[in-house]
Amino acid sequence: MSPRRVAFQVSTRSPEEILDVTDKVQGAVRELGIEDGFVVLFCPHTTCALTVNEAADPDVREDVSSALSALVPRIPFRHGEGNSPAHLRAALLGPTLLLPVEGGRLSLGTWQGVYLCEFDGPRRRSVWVYPLAAR
Repeated sequence: MSPRRVAFQVSTRSPEEILDVTDKVQGAVRELGIEDGFVVLFCPHTTCALTVNEAADPDVREDVSSALSALVPRIPFRHGEGNSPAHLRAALLGPTLLLPVEGGRLSLGTWQGVYLCEFDGPRRRSVWVYPLAAR
């Protein structure tokens, strides 16, 4: 019987960073034993998010980070912890992804990678990977 989910941990090093977790997700796909179907990724944190984006050029990650900072600047918020921009940036991207799997591998576009986006680090983050097998 396959596991219900596989979890992996990511340690972030900066207040804000975008980390490529594609290999970790692929490892979870292998561990789950999925040949064809989908995986659902869930990040159980309110100040980080998941996304799929350009994997070939690291400048894209910096551009995404800069654009999100411009969209949600550090202004006075009511939340007393001082990390409201992190909550809002995470809400814009979201905590989940649905990704296809074909032949036991993530089925991503040529230039795509899977990213964990940290907005309130450094922290230790979890990503849960759930199988959705094809029938």
